[in-house]
Parts: sequence; C-alpha cells; structure tokens
Amino acid sequence: MIKSYERLKKLNKEKTRVPRTVQDTIPVDIIYKDGIFRSGNKYTKSYRFLDINYKIASGEDKNNLFLSYSDLLNSFDSSVMTKITINNRKVDIKKFKEDILIPLKQDNLDPYREEYNNMLLDKLSESDDIIQEKYITVTIFKNSIEEARFTFSRITAEYSTLFSRLGSSCIELNAEERLKILHDFYRNETEEFTLDINDLAKKGHSFKDLITPRMSKYHNKYFEFDGKYGRVLYLSNYPGFLKDEFVSELCDLNKNLMYSMNIITIPTDEAVREVENKFLGVEKNITDWQMKQNRNNNFSAIIPYDMELQRKECKEFLDDLIVRDQRMMLCNITVVHLADSLEELDKDSETLKAVARKYVCELETLYFSKRQLDGLQTALPIGVNKLNITRTLLTESAAVFIPMKLCRRVVFGMDRMPLLTIRFFVTKLYYKIQTLLYWVFLDQVNLFLQKKKLNS
Repeated sequence: MIKSYERLKKLNKEKTRVPRTVQDTIPVDIIYKDGIFRSGNKYTKSYRFLDINYKIASGEDKNNLFLSYSDLLNSFDSSVMTKITINNRKVDIKKFKEDILIPLKQDNLDPYREEYNNMLLDKLSESDDIIQEKYITVTIFKNSIEEARFTFSRITAEYSTLFSRLGSSCIELNAEERLKILHDFYRNETEEFTLDINDLAKKGHSFKDLITPRMSKYHNKYFEFDGKYGRVLYLSNYPGFLKDEFVSELCDLNKNLMYSMNIITIPTDEAVREVENKFLGVEKNITDWQMKQNRNNNFSAIIPYDMELQRKECKEFLDDLIVRDQRMMLCNITVVHLADSLEELDKDSETLKAVARKYVCELETLYFSKRQLDGLQTALPIGVNKLNITRTLLTESAAVFIPMKLCRRVVFGMDRMPLLTIRFFVTKLYYKIQTLLYWVFLDQVNLFLQKKKLNS
C-alpha cells in the first residue's frame, strides 16, 4: 500500500451529493481575485503555458526538450495533484479582429492591409474558428488561504524557471480568465465575458450564474446542454511502446475538445518499497512453482515465460527508480468533446477512438450519467479528480504524452515565426542596409575625388 497516495485519496474524498441545480454541477465553492479556487479543503490554481517548436525540431533538440519536460514532471510535488490540459475552443471573432487584424489608415497602403486581413480570415475559416490553449492546474490541500497562497507562490517561481528552460513561458490565470475558460466551454458562445465580484456580491448572485449552461442533462453515454451534445472518454489501455505524436494527433480534431492528464507523483522511497514487495512476490511464485515441479521429479523444468517476464520487468522498474532517477507516477487521461448533434458526436468519438487504435491504445466511454458528470468535472481545468482510474507510469513513460507539438496558431492554419526571430531578422536587415549605404557612399566619394584629380 502506498501511504502518500492513500492519504491523498482520503483528503480528496468527498461526500456524494446529488446535484439539484445546474450550479451544483460545478465543484467550486469560493473564488479569489488572484485566480485561486476553493472546493472543500482543496485550493487550485491554473497557469497557461505557451507552445514550443517540438514537432519540427531536430532529433537532438527533441531529446533535449524531452529531457527538460521530464525534469518538469519530476519537479511535481507528491503532496499535490497536477493536471495538464489542452483546450480546443472556438475563437471570438470580434476579439480576433480587434487584436490581430491590421486597422485601415485611409491611405494608399489600405489595399495591402485588406489583402493581409483577408488572408488571415481565410485561414481562420479553414480551421473552423478553433484555437488551442494549454494549461497546467495544481491542487493542494491546506487549512487556510494564506497557506495556499504561500505554496502557490513557490510553485509559480519553480514553474517559471522550468518552462523557461523548455523555451516556453508560464502565465498565471486570474479568476476572470479561469471562469472565461469554463464559460466558453459550457455556453459555447462568443459573447463578451466580464466578472465583477463586487457587483455580484451586491446583487446576491453567484459567479456560477455567469458560466453555467441554462439546461443540462446527463445520460448513459453522453450529456447535453443548451442544444449541444458531449461525451467523456478515458484512456483504458496503454501500449508497450508509444510515439510522442499521440497527444498532438489526438488534439488535432477541429472541434470543441478538452484533453486532460491527471498526475500524482509517488515519493521515491515509497515507490522503491512497493516495487520491492512486488518483486519478492514474483520470486516467491517462481520458488513455489519450482518446488512443485521438484516434488513431481521434474528437476529440469524451465520457468514459465510469464513469470520470467514479470521478474525482468520488476528488475527494470527498480533500476529505473534507483539508478536512472525516474519517479513513479499515477496518471489518468480523459478527453471530453462537444458536437451539434448526436450523430456528429458519435462520428467524432469514433474518429478519436480510431486515432487511439492507430497507436495501439484504447479510448473507452464512461458509462452511466454519474460517471459522465464525474468525468466532465475531472477533464475541465478546475482541479478536481473524481475518477479512480489510474495507470502506473515512470517519468519517461509519462513524458511521452508531451503536450507540445509546434509553435503554431491554429486559427491561422500556418506556422508563425516567433516575434523574437522576426525582430532578429529585421535588425539584421537594418544593419545590412546600413553597411550597403556606407559602401555606396565611399564609392561616390572616391569617384568624386578621381574626377577632381582629373580636372586639376
């Protein structure tokens, strides 16, 4: 028995309550302006991190990024629960036009601005108005908000350093930004979302009134709200070998989709003790089998393949923990996606399952309405985990599910050069032009001097 995991399960356990209103389906009790959510004895905080050029990197760069991401996973504290989320959501066209498109200046360059803006809008329409964002949510168990803020400040500084090594950045989300994520998912609208906590307190309203759907129903294999249909899937079968493109291809579906990976790390001493107990159990089974064969006068019997394989796997697992500085992690992966109709939902579910089968994985549907609700709450970046479905992985195995793919804006449908690189090339071009003008000036001076010499 792993004591730290059992302790987390005990802290995470909640009384079973039947939701009587739509607001009861959101497991958040109190929100704070700095982005901390409280649910019972749990405090959660979310961060948004930027994508990196992983897919187009060279082999050596991929290895370095993979090792840096493994260091990030190793840094997760065993006393907290961590959730990594990829969110495919519809873009707000009005906000997109205000932030991205070039405003017209009523001059002779307006035709070029219009052509550039039309190109961006065409690329946006090709991607079905879907953009992709990535979050990491941390859940801690503390007695007061002051203790929670102190712990989150330390985690924020640590994440900033680790993500900078990856070539990315980690940005804290405040309460309005976190609620905006839930608002866009539940209501699937592009209306402007604003949060005024003081105004809500004066009117006696709850913040849940701003984000919850107007109607929700949970069925055996799916749920629906406000004319939309959704389904929660979970990864039930893992292969012995998996490529790092799995998560990238799974999330390339241009639909409202949310992928989440919940991670609980186990202290190394407890992990070693647990594996040693398993190893002793395997050795005892082999010894008992050999003694049984000896009693039957079969002294040359070969150990069965499955027992030999168990012994080999236990040795390799133990070496990874002790020698290679790996950590044991308990993970579960959930995917929730939305569609406009039940037929479209079934097609999208089959597409996701086909992608999983391509990588020798199995995505299964959560049955029963209560499980669909629990799975939805687990998949959203709220910070709760209500599914007791875990798979034991080492750091390297968990790092295969790397959420990075390519520094790309899905709305444009094309690779965008980072701003730093653009500035570098502009600066380089500027100095080249200066050098060229300098040499042209010298040539003109020399020519002038030669003419003057000839005239004299």
